[in-house]
Amino acid sequence: MDVPQRTLIATSDPDLLDDLLRLAAAAATEVSISSSPEQALRAWGRAPLVVVGQDLERALRAAEPPPHPRVAVVSRSGVPPSAANGGRGTGGADEVRVADALDDRDGRDGRNDRNGRELRDGGTAYLLPRDESALVDLFASVSDRPPAPVVSVVGGRGGAGASLLAVALSLAGERAGRSTALLDADPLGCGPDIYLGCDHTRADARTGWDDLLRQRGRMPWRTLRDGLPKAGRVDVLTWSRGGGSDRGHPLPVGAVRSALASARRGTDLVVVDLPRSFDPATTVFLNHSALVLVVVPADVYSVVSAARMTHRLQQESDRVRVVVRGARGGLSTEVIAKSLGVQLGADLPAEPGLSRLLRAGDVPAQHPRSPMARYADRVVDTLVSTEEAR
Repeated sequence: MDVPQRTLIATSDPDLLDDLLRLAAAAATEVSISSSPEQALRAWGRAPLVVVGQDLERALRAAEPPPHPRVAVVSRSGVPPSAANGGRGTGGADEVRVADALDDRDGRDGRNDRNGRELRDGGTAYLLPRDESALVDLFASVSDRPPAPVVSVVGGRGGAGASLLAVALSLAGERAGRSTALLDADPLGCGPDIYLGCDHTRADARTGWDDLLRQRGRMPWRTLRDGLPKAGRVDVLTWSRGGGSDRGHPLPVGAVRSALASARRGTDLVVVDLPRSFDPATTVFLNHSALVLVVVPADVYSVVSAARMTHRLQQESDRVRVVVRGARGGLSTEVIAKSLGVQLGADLPAEPGLSRLLRAGDVPAQHPRSPMARYADRVVDTLVSTEEAR
């Protein structure tokens, strides 16, 4: 008896079935198996993903199953899948740049959305063993686990402390027992990995945006994280040191969608350190954020600078909050929030010993008395509670 909401594997080829079961196990995905077109048709409508062996592809196509949004046709090396894909090519992972491979708007595989609307239109074809990694990622995309929440941080002015707050949120995620991805989207920043003390990662093991832009095929987070700088359970995707050709330029939209979708599927929390710009890639981050925090020091110059961007931020996200640092005297947090037209997220007093910690190269926002650490814990707890309540 089939179990609803399991991926359907339809094949009578025992060798192909062994391969597909191995890949599904690697993706921690439960499946149901059909060895005939009749069995497959009974489970067809309930399955979130249908993986058809080429041995059954023609028989199933002749049976004219109802349209299905996600169908993949798989063959093994030596049996070219051209007939299964209408002569359009394999559509395998090595034909797709990582910048184009993912679109996380609804959690579906972008390549399948374009080509795999229903079996009689061809489906998306894969060839084993070449496309094993792409199939693992395809299996993994069919999961009951919702994508990880995203919190983005941006400075109301340069040097406001946005990267410090991003680091504090990442550490709060680790304290909450959550695997965390910290995405450094600011090409001109120093990099939050330095604040975390993980900039000493071996150069030959390091992976960054520069490598990702050159990568062909899909990049699951579990594969990407092996070369990332890390601190405990925090993985940092940042820029290479030195003057790389991509350094200083905004990220391509496709690369951002790919990396963000991968991080949301592969971790429990995503923190983004944003640049002070509104290029298309930054807009993608804002659109996917459950919370956007604008860090504003409590002085007139910072408030004036922040006012130039808060209206635009609210056009891209309805969860923008201002985090005021060091308010005192007549310029209160209420005055600042009202001036900016943004709801107050936090009033953070001066961080004890921050200058001394940074001079010594120690990790900030870790001490229990740190106002930034306490606020970050509250933010993560709220995000996690909201996600679990869905």
